[in-house]
Amino acid sequence: MDILELMKKRRSIRKYTDEQITREEMDKILEAGVFAPSAGDGQRRFLVGIRNAEFTRKIGKLNYLPFDRSKLLGGHVSEEQPSVIDDPSIKDGFYGAPSVVAVFGQEDFPFSIADAFCAAENIVLMASNMGLASCIISRGEETFVTEEGQKLLQEWKVPENYICSAFVILGHIAGDYPKVKPRRKESFLVIE
Repeated sequence: MDILELMKKRRSIRKYTDEQITREEMDKILEAGVFAPSAGDGQRRFLVGIRNAEFTRKIGKLNYLPFDRSKLLGGHVSEEQPSVIDDPSIKDGFYGAPSVVAVFGQEDFPFSIADAFCAAENIVLMASNMGLASCIISRGEETFVTEEGQKLLQEWKVPENYICSAFVILGHIAGDYPKVKPRRKESFLVIE
């Protein structure tokens, strides 16, 4: 598939079946993340792939804990794929996805967040190309501030000066594939 067509096809999925992705799929997805652009090609990121649905849900609940509805600036996200913004009954920041990739970057590095989201974009594009469902999730740093979160970072041997900037949840879509939302006409400008 042409890369632009793949970009147009990709959707943020928030409804998952229980079917786990394979180890081979996870390895390929992590490889795509590792080959994402990074500032000065410094490669200052660390990826943790988790293929354990129970453990993924536990981290998804940690991710949801810092969610503060009172700070929402916008409203509705999607009827087809509701988010925690749309549905207050959702208490799992990972929406029941059976797998997740945590994307860590070097703390206090000016381009850490940009590097992390470049990796996350490569990951969702690879997942889409493989026929898998995915969604980029924020609240990474807040997920690991608890004592439980700090223990996980030590167990995973995440370098001490690294913080989680993003997650990418992965799995197989439950239900129909969402339709494309129309693009805003005022989304870009060309100056010659």
